[in-house]
Amino acid sequence: MKDNLFKKIYPKRVIDRVDAKIKLLGVNNHYDLFKVLNFRIIISLVFLILILLASDIGYILAPVVAISFYYLSEFLLLDYPINKRSKRLEKEALFFFEVLLLTLESGRNLGHALNLTTTNVDSELSSEFKKTLAEVKLGKSLNEALNDMKKRIPSEAINNAILNMVESNIFGNSIVVSMTNQIDFLREKQMLEVKAEINKLPTKVSIISALFFVPIMLLIILAPVLIDYIVS
Repeated sequence: MKDNLFKKIYPKRVIDRVDAKIKLLGVNNHYDLFKVLNFRIIISLVFLILILLASDIGYILAPVVAISFYYLSEFLLLDYPINKRSKRLEKEALFFFEVLLLTLESGRNLGHALNLTTTNVDSELSSEFKKTLAEVKLGKSLNEALNDMKKRIPSEAINNAILNMVESNIFGNSIVVSMTNQIDFLREKQMLEVKAEINKLPTKVSIISALFFVPIMLLIILAPVLIDYIVS
């Protein structure tokens, strides 16, 4: 009843977008779809009313601040944490998939290999696979559970690995070969990211230098002139 009421208030595209983003925060997130939607709209209205009452130019400022908060809150509550989670999962993925590959090479099928890997690897990605295996125990097929898991993973690289698992199950491709390729891809991706960060260092150093050293140099150069001006 309550959900049906909210569905009439908010456009379906907004509900679907926010719901998809909440799922990308993973199984451990505590966000509720309609609490997030209500928080954004209520706080935006509070800002609108307060600024209208407090400022002489509130009729100009209030809509700008309210609309800015409405869109910025989605970034702060959802987009930014999703981006951070994607990077965190990709760092965990390399070790997780390497352990999974070793388990697969020992002759176990994918379901048993995932169960053994999640038992021995403690990470956020492992928790997602545990959730997937729990859904299999409740009656879903492994392929269905893996496809649902992709909706909770914000990383394209990890989702490609999951897709390869599903395709290997369906078409009988070698899961070992596909996992080896995904591990190589993840390793190369991480190396490129490290190199990109190293390449950014000179720029960061230049900015810090400009902020701290240039004013000091200007002060040293102009100090005699300023002293003469003050004395005279």
